[in-house]
Amino acid sequence: MTKIMVIIPAFNEESSIANVISDIPNIVEEIIVVSNNSTDNTEINAKKAGATVLSEPHKGYGYACLKGLEYVATKATKPDIIVFLDGDYSDYPEELTKIVAPIIDDDIDFVIGARTKQMRAPGSMTLPQIFGNWLATTLMALFFRSTFTDLGPFRAIKYEKLLGLNMEDKTYGWTVEMQLKALKQKLTYTEIPVNYRNRIGVSKVSGTIKGAIFAGVKILGWIFKYSFKS
Repeated sequence: MTKIMVIIPAFNEESSIANVISDIPNIVEEIIVVSNNSTDNTEINAKKAGATVLSEPHKGYGYACLKGLEYVATKATKPDIIVFLDGDYSDYPEELTKIVAPIIDDDIDFVIGARTKQMRAPGSMTLPQIFGNWLATTLMALFFRSTFTDLGPFRAIKYEKLLGLNMEDKTYGWTVEMQLKALKQKLTYTEIPVNYRNRIGVSKVSGTIKGAIFAGVKILGWIFKYSFKS
């Protein structure tokens, strides 16, 4: 049986985290919530909902994801698939079965949950997010002939392939780093359209001008770094 673990980075998501955990299908072996220096009841609510809770004091999406992977590496039996999912309830956790299906059924290495326009709730993505996704995926298509259309955070990847990527970004560039390295290493990949709704609470990235700017700089930095890397 395929062993699946979910990593959920969460910063002050006390109002949403239990909903996210409860909607994750029971095919998942373990749900790991990484509290990214939360100052509210995120950790308490996640534990009550049945998740393994880790604490990462350094702020940054990548820091939280790497903390989750450090924990997974200590497990006696390693997972076959790692799924990444946000803690704000903007994704539909029950769609996890769709995300992992290409890996289980077709031996695909890497799957992105694509937030297509037709399946997004009005206002669920900000204009900077929409533009940033378009620019990043357009540049990846130009430089790497990729077919990605989104940098969606809801994604699944074979654990061994993920280890081979040697992920390192600590902040906003985590998602695009993964996609660029997957392209460089010629992993097989696909996108699955997923539903996307307005998140609970305010985004820590796209909800602020500073966050949007830093995210954009980080994303473009990774793309141009890999475009000119042999």
